[in-house]
Amino acid sequence: MENTQTLLEIRDQLDVIDKEITALYKKRMDLCALVAETKIKSGKAVFDPAREEEKLDTVASYLESDFDKKAIRELYRQMMTISRRLQLRILSEHGKSYDTGYEKIDARTKLGKRAVYQGVEGAYAHIAARQCFGKDADLTNVKTWKDAADMVKEGKADYAVLPIENSSHGVVSDNFDLLIKYPELAIIEEVDLKVEHALMSVEGAEIDGIKAVYSHPQAIGQCSGFFEEHPEITAVAMANTAVAAKFVKDRGDRSIAALASEESAELYGLQILQKSVNKEKTNTTRFIIIGREKTYTENAKKISLCFETAHRPGALYNILGNFIFNDVNMTMISSRPVPERPFEYRFFVDIEGRLDMPNVINALSGMGDQVTELSILGNY
Repeated sequence: MENTQTLLEIRDQLDVIDKEITALYKKRMDLCALVAETKIKSGKAVFDPAREEEKLDTVASYLESDFDKKAIRELYRQMMTISRRLQLRILSEHGKSYDTGYEKIDARTKLGKRAVYQGVEGAYAHIAARQCFGKDADLTNVKTWKDAADMVKEGKADYAVLPIENSSHGVVSDNFDLLIKYPELAIIEEVDLKVEHALMSVEGAEIDGIKAVYSHPQAIGQCSGFFEEHPEITAVAMANTAVAAKFVKDRGDRSIAALASEESAELYGLQILQKSVNKEKTNTTRFIIIGREKTYTENAKKISLCFETAHRPGALYNILGNFIFNDVNMTMISSRPVPERPFEYRFFVDIEGRLDMPNVINALSGMGDQVTELSILGNY
């Protein structure tokens, strides 16, 4: 028999059903709140994966088609996630707070502290270090980023300055990996440095005679437009922009040049053949300052996290839902391969907030039940 109901009549019926569903949802959440009260007394964990899987199998068995079975499992999975968030909030209100491993302090001083950076004088890390600690600060240079982290870990330096992200060329992936290899270190500050790469060579050199340009891979990538315009010039990667400038100076060869800061040109007595070679004129590199103190201050506004998820559909979606549900703004996400597990990834995330804020604590508490690994890299 043909259905003669109008769209308005069908929508009226849906409104009635939605009202009933809403009332049942509220009744279910009230019962979940009672569950939280019993768990406070018993000390039982909020997340019971075996119980949840049993419930999903049960509700799916009430339906016939594969589509409906899959849909009801997804619906109940979300409801149980919301239930856990409610229970964690109640536990938090009863003093069962998430242990971040960080201590809040009144202030942090840089006076008399020693900082280390990778490269040589004139490197962007050196410029960022001076911007952060002052021109008269005790600054030491090392060959690699790992050397810088080792210096801090061993107490030979108080802080290390590391590039972590560029606005036009993405993350510095090696330094994300470094943060995982040194769990005893934490990010305590960040510095944004506007980066303008200059093309430089020895006295008498001209662009038309340049055959090779030396620089860090990030700088080469940020100046890709230059190499497209000059296909006859070969780009050669080096450990650091200032190291490249020093190399060009030491070689004294008019057929080679470096991409580095104008400060490097001045330090190593090179002539600038072209200023602002990078195509993005707002090109900015974010540097992080890492130290041994796992602390934060009242002025902290960003939290860096790293987590790993179970390798199954929807895992990342459910984890990120904790930020949405608790009104926590995520400002960055990046993934890196997990070396020991091919084609599985860990995620690096920046969120806004401070580790003593209730919404942040609730978000982290919710994540704790859904991730296989969770590290707080710093609050700064």
